[in-house]
Amino acid sequence: MASDSPSPESLLPLPPATFHILMSLAEEDRHGYAIIQDVAVRTGGELKLSAGTLYRSIQRMLEQGLITEPRERPAPAEDDERRRYYRITPFGEAVARAEARRLTQLVRLARASGFVTGRA
Repeated sequence: MASDSPSPESLLPLPPATFHILMSLAEEDRHGYAIIQDVAVRTGGELKLSAGTLYRSIQRMLEQGLITEPRERPAPAEDDERRRYYRITPFGEAVARAEARRLTQLVRLARASGFVTGRA
């Protein structure tokens, strides 16, 4: 990264929707509805992203360089030309890792304060 590029930590803390979208894209490129479905499954239905929240987040994440729209598309038999696919960037990966470290530290502090017990 160039010296004028933001550091991953400069974007922290991430909004929960942004972190969940990054985690969804860590495994594979996905289109919007697939991201919504993946987040719902990962969270056991605790977080259900609305289309508005998803696409506002995606627009901001594209502008921040966290994700990109890849040029390659799935095979035509598996694709719908109306879908837009998204991919996490190396910078997005670095930001997600920084957020995971931040959250891990927060849980450590909560345990030390007695707010969290055991392994949750």
